Amino acid sequence: MTGTEILVGASPSIQALAVIAIVLLEAIVLYVGYGTIEEAVGPAVLDSLVKR
Repeated sequence: MTGTEILVGASPSIQALAVIAIVLLEAIVLYVGYGTIEEAVGPAVLDSLVKR
C-alpha cells in the first residue's frame, strides 16, 4: 500500500526510510495542493460569507 512492497529484500532500516520519504512527499503534495485550492476558492468563499 505504501509502495514499499517492492523492497522485499531490503533491510528494515531501508524500508523504514522509504516509508518516511513517501509520507513526507505525500505531505508536501497535499500542502501545495490545498494551498493552491485555497488561493483559488478562498476569496469567493469569504466574500459569500461576508455578504450574509
